[in-house]
Amino acid sequence: MIAAAIAAARAVLALVLLVVFYALVALLVLVWLAFLVLGLWAAGEPESTAPPTSVILACAAFAPILAGMVWAVVRTARPAGPPEGTVWVSRRRAPALWAAVEELAEGVGTAPPDAIRLTTEVNASVTEDASFLGLVPGRRTLYLGLPLAVGLPPAELRAVLAHELGHFSRRHSRFGALAHRGSAGLAAACEAIRSAAAANDLVRMYAGGPLLLLRGYTRVFRWLTRPVRRRQELEADREAARVAGARTVADALRSASALEQGWLEFIAGFLTPVRRAEGRVPDDPFRAFAHLVEAPELREPFAALRARAAERPADRDDPHPDLATRLSRLARLPDRPAEGDIAEPIEVPSGYAVELARTLYPGRGASRGTTMPWRDWLGLLAEHRATRLLGPLAEAVRTVEKAEGIAGEPHRGLTIQRVLRLLDSGQRMPLARALGSRVPPPDEPGRGPLGLLAEALYVLIGAQLVARGSAHWTMNWTGPGTLVPPEGIAPETIRDWADTAVRLPGETQRLGLYVAALGVDERAPLPGERAPDGAKGTEKRPAGDSRPSGISIAPGVDAPAQRRISGIRVLALTVLLGMTAVSWLLWANRGERTYPGTGWQPVNPTSTYDPAAGGAGLPGELPGAGGYSDWPTTAPSLPLPTAPIWTPGTLLRPSFDIESLVPRHTP
Repeated sequence: MIAAAIAAARAVLALVLLVVFYALVALLVLVWLAFLVLGLWAAGEPESTAPPTSVILACAAFAPILAGMVWAVVRTARPAGPPEGTVWVSRRRAPALWAAVEELAEGVGTAPPDAIRLTTEVNASVTEDASFLGLVPGRRTLYLGLPLAVGLPPAELRAVLAHELGHFSRRHSRFGALAHRGSAGLAAACEAIRSAAAANDLVRMYAGGPLLLLRGYTRVFRWLTRPVRRRQELEADREAARVAGARTVADALRSASALEQGWLEFIAGFLTPVRRAEGRVPDDPFRAFAHLVEAPELREPFAALRARAAERPADRDDPHPDLATRLSRLARLPDRPAEGDIAEPIEVPSGYAVELARTLYPGRGASRGTTMPWRDWLGLLAEHRATRLLGPLAEAVRTVEKAEGIAGEPHRGLTIQRVLRLLDSGQRMPLARALGSRVPPPDEPGRGPLGLLAEALYVLIGAQLVARGSAHWTMNWTGPGTLVPPEGIAPETIRDWADTAVRLPGETQRLGLYVAALGVDERAPLPGERAPDGAKGTEKRPAGDSRPSGISIAPGVDAPAQRRISGIRVLALTVLLGMTAVSWLLWANRGERTYPGTGWQPVNPTSTYDPAAGGAGLPGELPGAGGYSDWPTTAPSLPLPTAPIWTPGTLLRPSFDIESLVPRHTP
């Protein structure tokens, strides 16, 4: 009871903290606008001697920072749409999946989700697009990773679905969505400020303070929401255990952890290398992954991964508790499996997998790879893994032939005859050492250089048989592909032939007879010989291409990050140039202040000149041109004379007597 009250208090504090963040961003925007108006107003003041440069620079620097924070507010306040790389599942095309979800939803006591979307992750989750800070319910969506759907047994898959639907039954999705959006929004604001500081030196001068404040705010928000969300995960585990059984839920958690590592290895170790080397990708990589999971040679490795799953600690920002805690809580619950037959698999139509697979292949055009049926791709993968030794073997043969001065036939490519000729000439050890220096160390500790050479010769013979169509390669996920020889020959027979020819002198002729009996010409070059993986090949480059050769180790910038950096630069430059232009115009057209003058008085050119009145005429005055008004004979009563008001038709004359300064007329 106390724990529930503490969790509720944390949820309320997190909600208040998010509202305060909204208010803080709004206040900062108002302050920025006030400084903007103040700078422009100061530029138009008559006392201004120069435009307010410091205010202009500050406003330009803080513009990208505030833009990032406003973006975080918008991202947090509104419901997020479906993420990219997901596929919507209809009831008509996937009735088995929808039927299972509806059945489990009824078991946990909630309504079915409004939508189901498939993802490429080894994960499942639920979201609710609640608005007004989670107070108003919204559209509910179940996200299911397709690697989970094809890799888990049916009972464990149902347990995973029951866990996610348990979040709906306990009304976790509203706070979970709010906490996720808030955390993601704050993290996005921090990333926006860091990107702005990296893209612009001006922003970097002012970004330290806001970034430090926002990081602290993010840590406090996550500190408040993390225990609540982890408590919700444990509650969802109890709901799933009530429907699917505690032991089944525990097995599903272990299997999901193992599948996550297996999926990453499948992408990095099988899918990507073949796409780069062969330019081919499977139309349904998820079925190929299911083949990997069900392979007999991987049962023990997957069992070891499941056993070690509980040893992985939870990430500090992960809303899920560590697996050991979840398993210990499940072990305390009674194991009550669901009634009825749950062994029936939940089928997902292959059309969804084909549509979803496109998101796994980055790039455009040929860089994405040519799609082929996934079973044919498995054969290509087996051949690719089996023939990886042929490139290093060809290089080793050329190296030894050049060192020994043996006349080779490099233009014909690698042949069985060239290898056997080096073995007959006593060059087996130099050839084995040259081959060993070009391939990674073998996994088997007992296999020496001659064993590696025998394996390469066996692969060369198998490649010639496959090229003739009398044999083929089968996939072996823990090693190179396995050769299926012609009918009537045991799988290990050809391997034994190659090993004997390499280790025992004089056995090369016997091997030649065996190969000829299989219909292989030992002088025939290997078709489609390729450079080994990682070897430096020659690349035809267009004329005039001055790009440096080699591989760059600088991290690449993806398209969204590049657009964000470009937007930051444009925003800062726009504010800087715009404020500079407006401030300069206001400063250049500011009004001049009227200061105390030197006492010039208006003169009426039509008045009569009277010397007796104490006035003084102007030099060069023509007779009959009209008189002048009297000069003032007393000083004004004010401390300082005021500037006269000039009217049209008047002239100004000095208020002091200059008669003594004018030379007298000499007759």
